[in-house]
Amino acid sequence: MTESLNDQLLAFIKASPTPYHATRSTTDALVAAGFTQLDESEAWNLDAGRFFVTRADSSIIAFNLDRDKLPESGLKIIGAHTDSPCLKVKPNPSISQLGYHQIGVEVYGGVLLNPWFDRDLSLAGKVTYRLASGALRNGLIDFDTAIATIPSLAIHLDREANTSRTINAQTDLPPIVAQSEFNLEARLIEEIERSHPGKQIDRVLAWDLSFYDTNPPKIIGSAQEFIASARLDNLLSCFIALKAFISVPQSANTMIVFNDHEEIGSTSYAGADGSFLIDVIDRLLPSPEERVRTLAGSLLISTDNAHGVHPNYASKHDPNHGPKINAGPVIKINANQRYATNSDTHSIFKSICESVAVPFQVFVTRSDMGCGSTIGPITASKLGIKTLDVGLPTFGMHSIRELAGTQDTAHLFTALSAFLGSEGGLSITSAD
Repeated sequence: MTESLNDQLLAFIKASPTPYHATRSTTDALVAAGFTQLDESEAWNLDAGRFFVTRADSSIIAFNLDRDKLPESGLKIIGAHTDSPCLKVKPNPSISQLGYHQIGVEVYGGVLLNPWFDRDLSLAGKVTYRLASGALRNGLIDFDTAIATIPSLAIHLDREANTSRTINAQTDLPPIVAQSEFNLEARLIEEIERSHPGKQIDRVLAWDLSFYDTNPPKIIGSAQEFIASARLDNLLSCFIALKAFISVPQSANTMIVFNDHEEIGSTSYAGADGSFLIDVIDRLLPSPEERVRTLAGSLLISTDNAHGVHPNYASKHDPNHGPKINAGPVIKINANQRYATNSDTHSIFKSICESVAVPFQVFVTRSDMGCGSTIGPITASKLGIKTLDVGLPTFGMHSIRELAGTQDTAHLFTALSAFLGSEGGLSITSAD
C-alpha cells in the first residue's frame, strides 16, 4: 500500500505546479469518487450526500453530509493549503538586456532563494483572456517543458559566494528565457489554444503565473526511504488528506478544506482568514443554535509539514523535540498559539494514533527561536472550533526541492483515516 500511495503522491504533485492545478487535481479525484460540485452563486438545499465547492479556482472544500446528525455528530475536518513559496511573474514582466530576454518576477512567500539558481524552470498558472465574442474566460496553462533558468554568477566573479552571498530579489532573480525576442502574451495564447482547442482569443488580459522546477518528484535513498520533490509543503498534506477522505466513504459529516495563500498570511478571498469555510458552514447550518452546537462537537486537524531534525544542524532544534523522518506524524505545539494544539486536541490525536498503531512525535521550537504558523490558529479563532496542528517531518522546507519520508505518508494516511472514521471520542470530560 505504501508504494502505491507514494506513486500516487508523486503523480499528484507533478500534475499540480500551482494552487490552481492542485485544486483541479483534487476536483478530478472527487468527481471520480462520486462527489457533486456546487456553485457558490447558486442556491443550496442539501440534506445528505457528497459535495465539493471551489473558490477563486485555488481553494476547495469537500464534505460528506448527513445534515440531520450534524448537531450531535459535529464535523471532523482536515485542513491544508494549496500554495507553496515560488517566483511569480509580474504584470509587465519583459526585460531585455545585452541580447537576452528575461521575465521579471516577484517573490511569493518565504522562499529559500539560493536553490532556485541553475534549475530548469517552466511556467504554469491561471490566465484570464477575452474571446473574440467579448466574453471573459479563465484557463489553466502549464508549459510543462523547461523554458527558463536563473544562472549563478561564476565563483571567479564572486569569491565570497560560499561564505557571504546575498540575493537581490529585483536584480538577481529574473529568469532568462531567450536570446531572441520572447512575447509572453503570444506564447500564452498558444498554450491556451493548445489546451483549450477551438477558442478564438482576442487577447490575454491578466495572469497569475509561477515558475517551477521541471525536475520531477522522485523516491530516493539507498533503501528508497525518502521523497524528494518540490511543493511537499503542502501538497503532501493535501494529497494524504484527500486520499483518507475519499477512502472513508461511510463516515458522514467529514470535511476537507484546502486553502490558498497560507504562505503569505491567509488574508485573502480564498485564504483561511477569508470567509470561505464560514460561508459553507453557515449554508449547511443556517440555524445559529445548531451551528454553535455542531462546532462545539467538532475537531479540525490542520496538516502542514513539520521541521525534521537535520543531522548537520541538530542544534537548531530543542534537544527533546527533534522529529525524525519516517518516525510518524508530528504534533506541533507552541505556547503562543502559533500552532493551535492544546492539551485536549493533543490527547485526542495521540489516542487515535495509538488505536491504529501509528507512531507519533512532538515538536516545539527552541525557546530562543521564532515559530512559523499554519491555517490552524486562524481557522480555530474564526470558527471557535477545537483544533490540532500536525505534519510530517521535512527537510529543506520552502526550498525548490524538499525531502520527506516514504513511510510517513502511510503513517499519516492511517491516522487521518482513523480520525475520519471514528465514532465519537472528539471531546474530553472536564475534571470535577
